[in-house]
Amino acid sequence: MRAAGFGFRAAATVESLADALERAGGSVDRVATAADKADAPAFRTLARDLGLPVLGIAQDRLARESTLTHSARVADRFGTGSLAEAAALAAAGPGARLLGPRVVSSDGLATAAIAERTDA
Repeated sequence: MRAAGFGFRAAATVESLADALERAGGSVDRVATAADKADAPAFRTLARDLGLPVLGIAQDRLARESTLTHSARVADRFGTGSLAEAAALAAAGPGARLLGPRVVSSDGLATAAIAERTDA
């Protein structure tokens, strides 16, 4: 089972998110972000277009994940070093591992990371 986690600015478009996902490695079973971002229209549209469920991850859950990258701005807001990485790990579940560090969309408006759990 593979989950994509996303971080994104309010100005991010569906194309921003899709580009970040492609750069991260593509094929996933679900998409996730922080609970307060999960209803963003571009994020919902991406999930709908891909036919994937959306998971909104609570901040306390995000803060429990160990990430490969660290942004002070993200840590201040979400309690984790990388929203994309933490959301991917939380969505994939216990024992998941990141396939790599988060990647940034070409327009700089979105990040994505993919986590995989092999026992699912």
